[in-house]
Order: sequence, then C-alpha cells, then structure tokens
Amino acid sequence: MRDISSSAALATAETTRMTARPSSSLAAPRPSWLRLPALRSRRLAPYLFIAPFFALFLVFSLFPLVFSIYLSLQQWNPAEGLHTMHWVGLENYGYALTDPWFWDALYNTAWFALVAGVPQHLVALPLAFFIHRRFKRGRDLIVGAYFVPYITSSVAIALIFTTLYSKDYGLINAALAELTRIPFIGSPLASLTALKDGGIDWLGDADVTRPAVAFVVFWRYLGWNLVLYLSGLQVIDKDLYEAATLDGATEWQQFWHVTLPLLKPMMFFAVTLTLIGNLQLFEEPFILVDGEKGVSSSVMTTAIFMYRTAFSDGDFGTASAMSWLMFVLIAALTWLNARLFGRDPRSAHGKR
Repeated sequence: MRDISSSAALATAETTRMTARPSSSLAAPRPSWLRLPALRSRRLAPYLFIAPFFALFLVFSLFPLVFSIYLSLQQWNPAEGLHTMHWVGLENYGYALTDPWFWDALYNTAWFALVAGVPQHLVALPLAFFIHRRFKRGRDLIVGAYFVPYITSSVAIALIFTTLYSKDYGLINAALAELTRIPFIGSPLASLTALKDGGIDWLGDADVTRPAVAFVVFWRYLGWNLVLYLSGLQVIDKDLYEAATLDGATEWQQFWHVTLPLLKPMMFFAVTLTLIGNLQLFEEPFILVDGEKGVSSSVMTTAIFMYRTAFSDGDFGTASAMSWLMFVLIAALTWLNARLFGRDPRSAHGKR
C-alpha cells in the first residue's frame, strides 16, 4: 500500500511540474520572417486554383484569337514554315471582298439562314405554346423526342438522310412513287419523277439539293428552339391567362396579346443563337454533299469556303480575313436583331 501511494504521489508531482513548465513554442513566438511564407501562400492559393483555367484560356482561346487577327494581315502558307510570313496589310480583306466565290458562299449562307432558320421559330413557338397548354402529363417525353436530333451526332444524321435521299433506294422517292398512284395528286408527281428519270436526285441535283439540306438543318434545330420557348412559357404567371380568360379572350388572343409580349426576351435570345449558328453553318452541307461534285457549290457556305481556302488552297491569311469579315457581319446583324426586338444594346435591361 505504501508503494502504491508513493508512486501516485510521484506521478502527481511530475504532472504538476510539466504543466507548470512554460511551453517554449507558446512562450517564444516565431519570428516574422518565418510567418511570411504562410501568409503569402494563403494569398496566392486562390490564384493558384484558378490558374489552370486562365492557362487553358490563354493557350486555346486568346492566343488563337490574336494570332488570327495578325494572320489576316499576312500572306502565309503553313507548309513553308513561319519564316515565310509576308506582311500584306489589308490586301487579304480587299481580295476577299472582290472574290465572286466569297459572295456566292455568302448568298448561300444567307439563303440557309432564311429558309432553314426562320421556319424553326415559326414552328417552334406555336408548338411550344400548344404543348405547354395541352399536355400536362408526358410533356417531358414529347419535348425529349423533339430534342433528340439536336444532341445526335452530325455524322449519324448525315448517314440517315443520305439513305433517305438516295435516288434509287431512298425511302422518300419510294413514298413519292406510291403517291403517284393516288388519282388527284398522282399526275403532277408522276410528271415530276418522269422529269427526274424515275426519281429525284436529292443530293445530286442543284435545284433540290439546297432545299434538302435546309430541311435537315430545320429538323435538327427545331427541338432546341422548342425547349427555349417552352422554358420561357413556364415562367409566365398563370394568373395572367386566367384574367384573360375571364375577360373573354380566346386562346389565340391570349397567345398574341399575353404570350408574345412576355416572351420577347426569350425570342431575342433564340433568334440571336439561330442567326449566329446559321451564319456559321458547316457540318450539314459539308457532310451530306460530296465536295467533288459540281452541285457542292450550291450549298457551299462561307464556313466551308473558308475551310477550303485555308486547307485546300493553303491561303490562311485570306481565310482569316474572311472569318473577321463574318465576325463584323454577325455583330451587325445581332445589333440589328436587338433593335428589332426593342432592346437597347447599351442597356442590360433593354428599352421599356
């Protein structure tokens, strides 16, 4: 018992002595020159976290943008190396503006923007209003079915429509051949197919190739505009429609006097995206129509012409100049679109 009590007393004394001893780390703070790296690391930590984004933006976005401006003022064939660059100033811009092929490509681009772009909104807006008012259940399934072409690969879409547009084995010509058997509409269709040697060459005849490609563009991007308009309709207060119904307004009057005015911001956004997308149209006509065929000139957009100028002709300076001319055109049309929709580009809130 005496040994146990003496051991406990010694442990207590040792604990008291260690507690009473001042800690050297607490009693003597670190010098200021030792604390500076910690403070600097805390200040630099946020910049280090966002540095990868700025590095990628600098390499893959800002540098190509600045280099394309510089390249538009040069005459350069990349196969000969960077040292062969030759300063020509605005000569590339003048050459592009006087090139008849550039204006033909610009005409084709404008044609696609009107024929394929305008119907997207003329169909998507009423269709979105109809789906919003009539379908409460299964709405997501219907909208998803329209949206599938937008997220589908361009190559897959081209393969499908190449099969559908085939002159000899295409389903479209087969359907037209069956329709020729109908008494009233069969005769005009029969004469049409007779002129086309038994079938319409949708991707080989300049008269029909451009409308065929325009339909593919319309079909693919209709669902995207439908989703945009439907999202805008869902935020409109339902009380406005109830008040209009109590005032005796028909569904068409509600659409014209309630839906359209409140949907103008979304319409401006959707039309702007369509305008930019159609002026940069490349994938559908490039994949559907063989570039070796003569008919390819009827669907050659400015994007395709810039691609061929750069990678086929090796004239990267003129191609860069064309890209900046298109940038100016898109910016001007976007500004005009903002003015048409009653939005002041200088104000974030637009005109009231």
